[in-house]
Amino acid sequence: MPKARPPHLHRERSRHGLAIWYVRRGHGPRIRLRAQYDSPEFWAEYQAALTGAAPLKTGGSPGSLRWAIDRYRRSSAWAGLAPATRRQRENIYQQVVSTAGDKPLAKITQRTIVEGRERRAVRPHAANNFLKAMRGFFEWAAGDGDLVKVNPCLGVKTLKGANDDVGFHTWTEEEVARFESHWPTGTRQRLAFDILLYTGLRRGDAVKLGRQHVRDGLITLRTEKTGEVVILPLLPVLAASIEATKTGDLTFLVTDRGQPFVKESFGNWFREACKAARCPGSAHGLRKAGATRAAENGATDRQLMALFGWSTGKMATHYTRAADRKRLASEAAKLLLPKQATNKNAHTMRSGTGGGPKTPKKSGA
Repeated sequence: MPKARPPHLHRERSRHGLAIWYVRRGHGPRIRLRAQYDSPEFWAEYQAALTGAAPLKTGGSPGSLRWAIDRYRRSSAWAGLAPATRRQRENIYQQVVSTAGDKPLAKITQRTIVEGRERRAVRPHAANNFLKAMRGFFEWAAGDGDLVKVNPCLGVKTLKGANDDVGFHTWTEEEVARFESHWPTGTRQRLAFDILLYTGLRRGDAVKLGRQHVRDGLITLRTEKTGEVVILPLLPVLAASIEATKTGDLTFLVTDRGQPFVKESFGNWFREACKAARCPGSAHGLRKAGATRAAENGATDRQLMALFGWSTGKMATHYTRAADRKRLASEAAKLLLPKQATNKNAHTMRSGTGGGPKTPKKSGA
């Protein structure tokens, strides 16, 4: 099966037979991509064209941070990252290089990394993404890259965000019903909801899903984040939703203009649909709701791993353990009753009498 082309990326042949790649949204301007196809530089240009940002400049003086990051982006360590991770970190490195690209790599200390994290502390998740990106870079620089002796990220901890205890809000069954009531089958919003809930796909995979991924009633898709291949049945409720909705040619989910979604814009669009339905959830929270529902219905760790594309059992265990705890707590709550009351209730059930006054026996005549 040919690899699906990312949204808004086009190719044509020049009169000299050379392949020319460019980005164009609808009838907007064409933005030419100059780097070699499928290279880190190519995808950096592609991402910059989508977001309107300037592509990450390469080169720099030997020994500078810009020079070192450029070398990292040409390494096998960088190539081994998932495309979604590379795109996210490209944006972070863009910011880092624009402010400190000419700084000597040897001058970057643990204090430098902490200060960078603290400048982003008002948005804890952004600060943590910055730290993770720098950890990845310096792990390579202190290892295979052989550019520094000590990794300055060692010992620098991530920040605790406002919702780190629970993560994204997990949809309740009441919220699920409220969304379904507000957005009937046949709307694009309902189709997005049904895909997220009845496949367990992340938003980056949900926006790629199309008819080419469905065969003989099975959905087969390589996930963007982990690279795991998920194979799952096309449930009747989802099949009915797809057939009732106007979809795109390559993807089921499309924008108002009929173009495939980019996952970031899809997340914002779906969040607005949630607000309209008075639901506090998000795309990822709906994925968590699906995992919770499956676990509470008896799914095992391995079944959850297969369904949600997890390469380890850590996440699956989180959901099955929570479901087990809920079941055990329900059963254990009965043991909180006084033993005397429990015995009395049991005696009443055996004798078949109620709790009212007993009828006196009649005396013989």
